[in-house]
Amino acid sequence: MNVNQHSSHPDQDPFGLSAFSDGLYIGGAWRPAAGEGRIEVIDPSTEAVIAAVPDATLADAATAVEAAASAAESWRETPPRKRSEILRRCFELMVERSETLARLISLENGKALRDARGEVAYAAEFFRWNAEEAVRISGEFGIAPAGGNRIVVDYQPIGICVLITPWNFPAAMATRKIAPALAAGCTVILKPASETPLTAYALAALYEEAGVPPGVVNVMTTSTPVPVIAAMLADPRVRKLSFTGSTGVGRTLLAEAAKNVISCSMELGGNAPFIVFDDADIDAAIEGLMVAKMRNAGEACTAANRIYVQSGIHDAFAEKFTRRMAALRVGPGVDPDTECGPMITRKAVEKIERLVADAVSRGGHVLCGGRTLAGRGFFYPPTVLVDVAPASDMGCEEIFGPVAPLYRFETEAEVIAAANDTEYGLAAYIYTRDIGRGMRVASKVEAGMIALNRGLVSDPAAPFGGVKQSGLGREGGQHHGIAEFMEAKYIATSF
Repeated sequence: MNVNQHSSHPDQDPFGLSAFSDGLYIGGAWRPAAGEGRIEVIDPSTEAVIAAVPDATLADAATAVEAAASAAESWRETPPRKRSEILRRCFELMVERSETLARLISLENGKALRDARGEVAYAAEFFRWNAEEAVRISGEFGIAPAGGNRIVVDYQPIGICVLITPWNFPAAMATRKIAPALAAGCTVILKPASETPLTAYALAALYEEAGVPPGVVNVMTTSTPVPVIAAMLADPRVRKLSFTGSTGVGRTLLAEAAKNVISCSMELGGNAPFIVFDDADIDAAIEGLMVAKMRNAGEACTAANRIYVQSGIHDAFAEKFTRRMAALRVGPGVDPDTECGPMITRKAVEKIERLVADAVSRGGHVLCGGRTLAGRGFFYPPTVLVDVAPASDMGCEEIFGPVAPLYRFETEAEVIAAANDTEYGLAAYIYTRDIGRGMRVASKVEAGMIALNRGLVSDPAAPFGGVKQSGLGREGGQHHGIAEFMEAKYIATSF
């Protein structure tokens, strides 16, 4: 499918957008928003408007909470096996519709189609994993140390959950929250990013088809998230907030949730170091870096942001890596040959321009890329820089784009100190043939996730999350993800 053809012929609707783009999904029905506002969805590859979705108001927020509350008791009492079967069907439908969903993601997000396909597969896995976890929720039974009573611990759904997801992974960030919440027996209200709402609405229709009862999953878009979210968090029936996004917004939401002592899970920003020691396999490290840096064109919180290469191999590494980056094909996300799609907005491109200009002004040298591409669409080319000052803006902020700054280092102690010199602590990458060194450095690097001789760290079966300013709690994993949506109830008995 050609994006320009789709954008220039609004009467064509290959994704079935008309089935849901005219309404919020609340209580199992497509409802008009209380107001008349609309949110335009822009194709980042062409800057064309591809759809417009409802702009929810405070009244809509109240309606969504009421719908979630009305469905809560029934869903909570639904047998775990039944919940499991519904989640399994969500997985099956996502797999069946994977190509359509991938093309929709590419259209509204701009990411390369190959990356979108990978995202759909990853997103679907959260339903399969949590379908299995739903029937394995267990309690605890023990004897009190003093011997006078028994300790019984029961794990129960935490209650209504408000879920807020970003634009960079519109399917995976939603399913990573929705699947464990539903497995635990919670009802949810999803507020997707206004830049990429179509995937969230398409998935809502899929959940309904899979058998998710009305009101268990509600989806609403709004251009005024602060008051709308605050209104939902002020309702005493809402007991959980799960947010994925920037650290700055996360701080604001934590303060809002604190007013009503709402349980919070926060997956926030990152500034991931990618460390390559002299003894590393250079080719393997470059392959890993291409994944860690360029998945989703660098628009990922886990993206390698600071690439530290030991001095003995620095120049050879920089030369080989630059050739790989310069050869990447930049183009529209839906083009099957595209390897690097556009950024999400013009503002995102402007931020990258600022970071590169600052790095160059401080002595950095551009080996490839470094200039915004002309024409329509929010494109920025794959870029490699060397001699970047550690104190540059690029070294302190998330780049969120296809820009790779290389830093030379000498010793293990030096690179550990540099890697930890940030307020973030989400992911880190280490390449070395010495497994002892790898484990030693991994234990000292302050990050919630470490990829050792791997360029991909995410896995539905592993706990995802960070330390320091990168977040609170974990998503995914053998029990971590579902535990975020449950409360432990202790019962003391003398039998």
